Amino acid sequence: MADIIELKATDLAAMLCSRVCHDLINPIGAIGNGLEVLADPAQSEMAEGARDLIASAAKQSRGKLEFARLAYGASSTTGTDIDTRECERVARILFDIEKADLEWNAPLILLPKHKAKLFMNMLLIAAGSVPRGGVVTASITGEAGQEKFEFTSRSDPEKRQKTLVPSGAAGLLSGMPEEGSVDARGIQPFYTGLLARMTDMEIEIGLEDAQFYFRATPKAPASTETVPESAPAATE
Repeated sequence: MADIIELKATDLAAMLCSRVCHDLINPIGAIGNGLEVLADPAQSEMAEGARDLIASAAKQSRGKLEFARLAYGASSTTGTDIDTRECERVARILFDIEKADLEWNAPLILLPKHKAKLFMNMLLIAAGSVPRGGVVTASITGEAGQEKFEFTSRSDPEKRQKTLVPSGAAGLLSGMPEEGSVDARGIQPFYTGLLARMTDMEIEIGLEDAQFYFRATPKAPASTETVPESAPAATE
């Protein structure tokens, strides 16, 4: 059986930074292109389109940055817990630029920082299961300290679009990718699996009746039973 890949902290940081840059390069580039059009008097007839391009790209950039700040960073020194209201706020900003719709079924609670980051990273993977649109449902159940996370999604049946498990996600989540290594393209699901192991959560991902599911449940506590000592031999 393959071993779980262990990344150096510097490699993990570098790959996450690369992922954020990859997410931002297109919208930031679009803003630059729009500004160039506005600055060129010869292209004045394209000014309105340039303004729309800048507004759309700025919205995408904000959504991706807000998500990255919470899901990858969340290094606030004001506390170690994160309010699910903040998670919902960032989630709705993200889904405002995604093709899927979001149904939020999480109670108002405080989550430990790494659990909140796990939840948000799971949400991004769930969004990837319906790349052409659909509905993603995000749920939190269970008692404090024993929270269960569940995401389901389904594509719009009228559009005949496929619901899928994002390519390579299962192996990356387990820390044992099929390729035997991880790079910046796969770092986000790998990081999600790392967060699950850090928070003692078991992950399940797959399809059931054409519906995507993605769950994280607390690991069962290790058994504390001890083997009784053998009784002393009888003496005559």
